[in-house]
Amino acid sequence: MILLDCRIYFDIITQYREQTGETMLTEQRRRLILDVLTRDGRAVAAELARLWEVSEDTIRRDMRDMASAGLLKRVHGGALPVAAPLPDLSTRRGLATDEKRRLAAAAVRLISPGQVVFLDGGTTTAEIVRQIPIDMPLTIVTHAPTIAAELERHSAIEVVLIGGRLYRHSMVAVGPTALSAIERIRPDVFILGATAAHPTDGLSTGDHEEAAIKRRIVERSRAVYCPLTQDKLDRISPFVIASLSDVTGLIVTDDTPEQTLDAYRACGAQLIPA
Repeated sequence: MILLDCRIYFDIITQYREQTGETMLTEQRRRLILDVLTRDGRAVAAELARLWEVSEDTIRRDMRDMASAGLLKRVHGGALPVAAPLPDLSTRRGLATDEKRRLAAAAVRLISPGQVVFLDGGTTTAEIVRQIPIDMPLTIVTHAPTIAAELERHSAIEVVLIGGRLYRHSMVAVGPTALSAIERIRPDVFILGATAAHPTDGLSTGDHEEAAIKRRIVERSRAVYCPLTQDKLDRISPFVIASLSDVTGLIVTDDTPEQTLDAYRACGAQLIPA
C-alpha cells in the first residue's frame, strides 16, 4: 500500500500545473514513480492514477516501459523496486563492513556448540566465520570454497565442503551435484545470504541456479536466519529464494528505521536486532 505521505507528489504535480498550465510530462512522472518506490517499497498504479489525476492505463504504460528498461519490477496492480546489480565478491568485501560485523555478531549468538551449521557464501558470512569462537566445536557445511578456507584456523570445527559447478560471481557451488549432496544433510541452522528482501515478495537473489540451491537448503534446515544490510531491504531480485514465513528470523541492525521494519513485522517476520 502506498503511504499517505505520497500526497507530497500530488502537491508537486498541482504546483507544476498552476505554474505551467500543463499536465506533468512523461519523464517527470516516471521519476516520481521511482521516488515512490524508493520511499514506500511499492507503487500501486490505481493509487498513483488517483493522486496524480491521470488514467490508470497511463501509469501502467509507464511501469511497463520502465520494467523493460530494468528500472522496476512489474507485479499485479503496480510495481516493486529492483535490487541494484550486485558487485563482484572482491568489491563487496569492502562494503558496509561495520554493519556486516554487527550482523555477524548477532548471527554467531544464534549458533550453539555441537550443531551442524550450513553457511552460505558471501562477505557477511565470512565475517561470521571470523567471529565464531576459536574453540567452539561445530560441524560447518558450506558450498562456498572461500568460506571453507576462512575456517582453516578453527581446529574444533569439522568442515564439509560441497562441490559442483562454481558460480564465480558469488563463489558458491551450484547445479545437480551440489543439490544431490544437500539432499543428504539436515542442518540445525542455515545462515542464508540474499541480495534482496521485501515484506510481501520475500527473499530473492540474482541467479536462478543459486536460488534453487538456497531454496533447497532452506527446506532441509531446522532453523534459517538471514542477515540483511539496510541496502537490501525493500528490494527484489529476479529469483525467489523463500517467503518470510519460510525463515526463522531476519537479522537487521538496530539502527534500521522503524518505518521500514514495521512492514516486515506486519507480515509476521521475526526480526533479530544486531
